[in-house]
Amino acid sequence: MAKDSSDLFGKLFEAPEMTHTVPVLVPLPVPEAYSYAVPEGMAVEPGSVVQVPLGPRQVIGVVWDDPDADSGRPLDPKKLRPITLVFDCPPLTGEMRRFIDWVASYTLSPPGLVARMAVRAPAALDPEPMVEALRFLGGAPDRMTPARARVLERVADGAVWTRIGLSHAAGVSMSVVDGLIRHGLFETTFLPPPPVVARPDPDYVAPRIEGPQKQAASEIVETMQEGGFSAALIDGVTGSGKTEVYFEAIAQALRTGKQVLILLPEIALTASFLDRFQDRFGARPAEWHSDLSPRMREKVWRGVVTGEVRVVAGARSALFLPFEELGLIVVDEEHDPAYKQEERVFYNARDMAVVRARIGQFPVVLVSATPSVESQVNGQTGRYHMVHLPTRFGDAAMPDLHLVDMRRHPPERGGFLSPVMLRAVKKTIEKGQQALLFLNRRGYAPLTLCRVCGHRFQCPQCSSWLVEHRFKSQLQCHQCGHSERTPEACPECGTLDHLVACGPGVERIAEEVEKHFPDARTIVMSSDLLGGMKRMRIELEAIANGEADIVIGTQLVAKGHNFPLMTLVGIIDADLGLANGDPRAAERTFQLLSQVTGRAGRTGLKSHGLLQTYQPQHPVMQAIVSGDAYAFYEREINEREKAVLPPFGRLASIIVSADSRADAEGHARGLRAAAPHVAGIAVLGPAEAPLALVRGRHRFRLLVHGKRNSDMQSYLRTLLGSGPKVRGTVQVQLDVDPQSFL
Repeated sequence: MAKDSSDLFGKLFEAPEMTHTVPVLVPLPVPEAYSYAVPEGMAVEPGSVVQVPLGPRQVIGVVWDDPDADSGRPLDPKKLRPITLVFDCPPLTGEMRRFIDWVASYTLSPPGLVARMAVRAPAALDPEPMVEALRFLGGAPDRMTPARARVLERVADGAVWTRIGLSHAAGVSMSVVDGLIRHGLFETTFLPPPPVVARPDPDYVAPRIEGPQKQAASEIVETMQEGGFSAALIDGVTGSGKTEVYFEAIAQALRTGKQVLILLPEIALTASFLDRFQDRFGARPAEWHSDLSPRMREKVWRGVVTGEVRVVAGARSALFLPFEELGLIVVDEEHDPAYKQEERVFYNARDMAVVRARIGQFPVVLVSATPSVESQVNGQTGRYHMVHLPTRFGDAAMPDLHLVDMRRHPPERGGFLSPVMLRAVKKTIEKGQQALLFLNRRGYAPLTLCRVCGHRFQCPQCSSWLVEHRFKSQLQCHQCGHSERTPEACPECGTLDHLVACGPGVERIAEEVEKHFPDARTIVMSSDLLGGMKRMRIELEAIANGEADIVIGTQLVAKGHNFPLMTLVGIIDADLGLANGDPRAAERTFQLLSQVTGRAGRTGLKSHGLLQTYQPQHPVMQAIVSGDAYAFYEREINEREKAVLPPFGRLASIIVSADSRADAEGHARGLRAAAPHVAGIAVLGPAEAPLALVRGRHRFRLLVHGKRNSDMQSYLRTLLGSGPKVRGTVQVQLDVDPQSFL
């Protein structure tokens, strides 16, 4: 039952003109909708986007379920605050409302916060204004000039122009056009706003696929033609043509009049992907990501809800765009951890995409060269239709991969590149080809200390070391963003010039490369460099055009890029991802290293991959160099099944944080004591989180572990409901199906 909105404010509204009440979801962390009165003459329906009073503010809300669905005591419309405005945009569909309810129930999140993600572009709720334009009425000015003649020549066919468009087309200043307007040669008219993007044409060009790719596309299209929900997993090696295959699924959806959503990790939303889409469909998709301007976000949101935008390529938040007639979701790089949101509403966009497709009864296609263990198991058990592409497209071959045992081939003192790696880079650039050196660690060094007194630079607000960024002369915390200037003297003992950087980041590798290859053109790719996505796209284009000899990068370079001249990939520290207690560490290391080495040799040139490691016998290293992904997945799946870990078991993480360590620990222990005893579910902890202090808040973690068929949500509701009440600075975060264990 919706909560009485008058309870919020302590004052009842006397409003005799109110006719009935409706529940409205408001953007608050509350468990249910509030009831509001509907003024006489106002028409609302479930899904209507409205403006309602909330305390002294006016906020955006969404009318929910049935206006007459209140099953408790009847509410008097005269005693409730009224809806103040109904926005002139289509209501959220029943399908979208069911999806929001499902996400809220599964993640145990307030439904208002989930609904907020669907209406987070407030300025787009009203229709875009018409564009003022000019229509030629005929006639001629008293005095004709060459500039005026060019303007009149442009409008002779009766076309309607904007002022700025006409001046540009005629090659004249705005004052020339304004002078003709004053002469009465034009009248003002209005045009509809231009579309965000042109409509894609599914038959713009014939598909460029052959052999296995053509067969794979036929399988997916045939499944789509059967109608209803289906889930397919395209599992293909890097460069096997997976994108071209799912383009055919997109073409089929467009032919049937449906909208399409393509989900990508944000850093994979590059110009090369957008260009490939345009080459196939004659127009780019609309984009949706964090780097989009507010104005463009509004235009895309409006185009999606009205159906004007037919295809969106977006990051995880695009899943909550309120499509009018969504008919296909594609999740590219489905294994990527970036699909997991870990703030406010904790959800995995890959899993929620499958749920949204099932609710809407349309297909979803998951795509990866290194699928997640969960998706592999779903494919093996028949829940997903498996489409396998074992070879690269055309004449391209996979790179020859070799391990560099750093115990036998150590770098020179103070360096991090093995002589084997340096010789390979030298040969590559001498042939006019490109080398990629990969290290998934930003900055110059992960730790700075004083060699006199041993002082280590640590974030004052987090339990993490400050990372040196030598390009910026700063020490930065990668958890909270704290930064400070790199000092010349130790703040502990005052000694000058005795600070030492420990370990490498990409900036330090760039320094070493500069020492060995001073004449090489080098580009460093890292998410913390200035310029954002715009700079990243420019640099990726430069690499693709052969304007760099050596690329040094983090995981930015691992996803979906096509570099024609890239024939050598060197992994600086292949062991890096294995050095923690994350149960997914082996899987993620295998995925990341496979994706990175897959950047080489995509156009048929002979290519190589070198992995520097101190653990050459580790199963992950052996699986990568042997190319036997099946053996790796079989081993990893068996290990998960023995430990009853996902997808054979269920996990939920509860993080308790507070300004004081005692408050955080006390509340966590109170939750543990309140945990119900249920067969098949165990509560582990509390224990200090690996990152025990973040942004000045102390953190304790409980891990709830259950069998696959456990009713985890009911258990968590009972646990939180019977546990101690949240007081003071205590906060409790709940993460169902956690991806991170920090």
